[in-house]
Amino acid sequence: MNSLQKFLPKYSLALALIFIATVYFLMTKANTVNIEVAEVTTAELVQAVYATGFVEADAVAALNAESSGRVTTVGALEGQPVTAGQQIIQFDSPQTQLALREAKSALAEQQALVRDSKLRTERKRNLFKEGAISRQELDDAEKSALQADELLQQRQFQLKIREEDLKKLTVTAPFSGILTFQGVKKGDYVTLNTLVARVVDPSRFIISVEVDELDIPKMREGRKATVAFDAYPQQRLSAVVTRLVPQTDRVTKTSKIYLTIDRLPGNIQAGMTATANIIYNVRSNALLVRKSSLLEENHQSYVWKIDHGRLKKQLIRQGDSDLTFVEVLQGLQKGEKIALSPDKSWHEGVEVKILQSKIR
Repeated sequence: MNSLQKFLPKYSLALALIFIATVYFLMTKANTVNIEVAEVTTAELVQAVYATGFVEADAVAALNAESSGRVTTVGALEGQPVTAGQQIIQFDSPQTQLALREAKSALAEQQALVRDSKLRTERKRNLFKEGAISRQELDDAEKSALQADELLQQRQFQLKIREEDLKKLTVTAPFSGILTFQGVKKGDYVTLNTLVARVVDPSRFIISVEVDELDIPKMREGRKATVAFDAYPQQRLSAVVTRLVPQTDRVTKTSKIYLTIDRLPGNIQAGMTATANIIYNVRSNALLVRKSSLLEENHQSYVWKIDHGRLKKQLIRQGDSDLTFVEVLQGLQKGEKIALSPDKSWHEGVEVKILQSKIR
């Protein structure tokens, strides 16, 4: 019994020491946080409007059949290049050919009548000078010659119309480009106004994007932009705003803006999906912090600054921002370090252990 009484005080003392050490460890650990920090620096702040859209052809011609007929010749296929004036489709129409022949025949007949009328009129004039015929007979001859001339002009006009009808049997490329649609084959019968082909000039591709109506006041012709295509995500192209359509869609609340690419690559196609960042403001030497480092409290913004190895709550006044950074107008100085991913549970004076340091 005496031995047990001697042992218990020693055992109680050991437990007390372990308890004190544990409490001290937990208290010490609770006052230390592991954080990533960033150094506040100055840099260029670029503000841009993000928009999505598609590649469109600024020069595109939809070619319709201007006459009915059967296809006799197909001069180009989809995907092939064509030159201005090149024959794409040729039709055959017996009615048009017959009408042309009839117009030519009628013109030739009338030309012969005009020549005869002129000869008769000239003879009448000579006979009138000699007193062999009356003035009325000469007037009648001159009137007949005038009517023959008028009818000749009508025949010439009719022939011109028939020749134009004949030209309508041939579909030609209005400019050089690529045939992106060819809707007929040899032997097909095509009716009037049928879409038969489409020609696109790939050197005049533009980007059509939709911009939210709230961002329209920031848009101007001449604004620079950066364009990317879903098909080529690693490629960035410089562009400029060339047209603004003054119409807002009532449903989508967006307006259309056209961008022209400075140097158009050869691997772009009409219809491709494009994204654009249209730059509307650039501020140099702006004091920047990442948006992820900001917290809000009572409608005020603050960051956790690292001051002599401990956390310090620092109120700031924000300026402009982009997708990643916020400009700090007041509250921080260049070179100070702040927490990148703060937690609202932190409190001032906590010791920090820096896991990783970033430039900004």
